[in-house]
Parts: sequence; structure tokens; C-alpha cells
Amino acid sequence: MARFGKMTLVVALLAATGAQVPASSPASQPASAATQPSGTVAQAYPSLTSAALAHATLADLPAGTLLRAGEVIVNQADLDAEIASAPEALREQLHRNAFFLLEQTATRRLLLQEARTAAGRDGKDVAAMSEQDLLQTLLVAVTAGVTVTDAEVAAFYAANREMVGGQPLEAVREAIAQYVQQQKQQNAIAAYVEATGRRVAIEVDAAWVRRQAALAMDNPVDKARASGRPSLVDFGAQGCIPCDKLAPILEAMKTKYEGRANVVFISVRQEQILASRYGIQSIPVQVFFDRDGKEVFRHTGFWPQDELEAKLAELGVR
Repeated sequence: MARFGKMTLVVALLAATGAQVPASSPASQPASAATQPSGTVAQAYPSLTSAALAHATLADLPAGTLLRAGEVIVNQADLDAEIASAPEALREQLHRNAFFLLEQTATRRLLLQEARTAAGRDGKDVAAMSEQDLLQTLLVAVTAGVTVTDAEVAAFYAANREMVGGQPLEAVREAIAQYVQQQKQQNAIAAYVEATGRRVAIEVDAAWVRRQAALAMDNPVDKARASGRPSLVDFGAQGCIPCDKLAPILEAMKTKYEGRANVVFISVRQEQILASRYGIQSIPVQVFFDRDGKEVFRHTGFWPQDELEAKLAELGVR
């Protein structure tokens, strides 16, 4: 498998605020302009996010204010500055995914509040700590109990032997343990971020979210999820050996299952923000969605065509 970017705990925090597909929410289309949505973000847009802003209340906020959570306020000017400071190649993607930039910005600020409180409670000199140090300290505490057992390593090896080129378990045990631990740390951080969104009263501007939801769903993955057909989405890149090995298989399956299932390839180099939204850290990754748009399974590494087709068959594709 190829790593997609370097992950630290703080970078993992940002990945945890991506649009991980809700495990129990069907895909939905954004509300029309004539209908002003109400309730929470998750209620109005079930497939938009399952992170911190899923539980935010849709409200009519003052002009220019996008989010309000106690002392934490995020304005349009804040996002404009973030986008302007990003590499030019990413700016158009960030404009299309401004909701997730808002979610990352708000999550970081909310967790910094908690980190300062925790550091002060522990008797640390909060004023002397950088934001990076504060966040790192908090997230280390969040993931402190994460461990990996020999049984988990063996199970991962048995299910993903092709990822390590058929090498014996003992030759790759340490690398697998590190990979599994990183995944479990990521899950712990994602759970903490989601819990923060539940615990803190957050308001987001309803009209702005409606516009951004329409933009965020205008991509091949979410269009496939909303199609009413099961979908196989492969995240990869040219030049990645297992990705290149999968490419002709995916093309053949796209033709074979036309009209019955969606087979979609996403280049993580061309769609970096979309890949981040779906929590892609290594490539290739195959993500399977049922006909309601719900993620039901994902696999990392090369998978032969018979395995891919067997998984589609489980989703009712014949």
C-alpha cells in the first residue's frame, strides 16, 4: 500500500473532521432554495458529515457569521483567509468544499479551548505553550489507551496478505502493528471530535450551509451514492503499483456493470480535498456503498476482480 500524506496526531485531527460517511444515514440531496432547512445539519443533510458539525443547529446568523459556539465564532473572512493562504492548485477545491474547511476551523478552535482548560487543570504554563503543543498534548491523551494485540495483527495480515506482497507475518508484524494502531488512533480522535460536537452548542448559518451542501455533493462519489445503485469507489493514483494493477480491472467492471452498479475511480492527486473528506490515508482504497448511499465496507490495497465482484454481489448486484 502507498501512504497518502504524512499523518501526525494534529493532522489526524483534521482528517477526522472530514465527511466520513454516516453508517446509518442514506444519501440525500440538498434542500431547494425555496425550502429553508431547520434542525441539525445531520437531520437536513444526512450524508454531508458525521463529524463535529453533524449536530450543529441550523440558524439565522448575522451577516458574515458562519458559525457560533460560545466564544468561538467563525466568519466568512476567516475562511477567505484560509483559502487565500492555501496552494493555488487547491483553492478551487476548497471553494467547493468550504463546509469542510469551516468544520476543520471550528473543530480546531473548540479543541484548543478544551486543550487550554486541560493544560491549566494539570498545572501547565498554558501561555508558554504553542497551539500545536496544546493540540498535540490533548490528542495524545485522547489516544493514550489505544493498543494493538497480536490477534489484531494476525487478523489484519490474514485479510490483507496481498498488501505486503505475500511476505511472512514475522517480516511485516511491526509495520502492520504500526498501521493498525494508527487506524485505531484515528478512530479514537474521530469519536472524540464527534462527541465534542454533541457536547458543545454550535450554530451554523442555515442559508450558507444550504448553498455549500449543493457544492459539496457535486462530485463523482456523492453523485454515485445518490444514484440509487450500489457503488464501488476506488481512491488511487497513477504510478502507485497496486493502483495501476487495479486500473484495467476497474475499467472492465465499469463496462460489465453499467446500469447495475457504479464503478468510480478518484485520483487522490487531482481530488485531494475529496480524498481527505473520505478519510483516505493510504492508496488504493476501495469503498463500497449500498443502493441507499451508505458505506458498508472498505478495503485497503490491491484486490482481484473476483473479490471485488463478490463484494458487489453481497450488495445485490448480479
